[in-house]
Amino acid sequence: LQKTLILLQVTLTVVVGKTLMILFPNAMKRYILKMGEKSRMNQNPKFSYENWGPTFFSFKYLLFVLKVKWKRLEDEAYEGHPAPNTPVVTLSGEVRHVLDFMADNRPLILNFGSCT
Repeated sequence: LQKTLILLQVTLTVVVGKTLMILFPNAMKRYILKMGEKSRMNQNPKFSYENWGPTFFSFKYLLFVLKVKWKRLEDEAYEGHPAPNTPVVTLSGEVRHVLDFMADNRPLILNFGSCT
């Protein structure tokens, strides 16, 4: 049910966005550029609007946003419920899942940190 609701929301957003891009191209360009400022996309001199602006509200955009939002559904953890089996990448580059590292009755401890 959650995936269906996300599909409907993202599809509606893309259809409205694409329609507005056709009807009001200059206003949508300004809007997309303002969004680019917030994400600092505009700061890269080799990355102009013509490279990424027209991709907004495309079919590839729709598929990408759906993939990200559906993946995030799997990452939600709730107190008292089983932990999500989130994909992780080993130091050797192999994709595994968190619960692959459980063994027997041994507790699984996740340590989050950063290296600078």
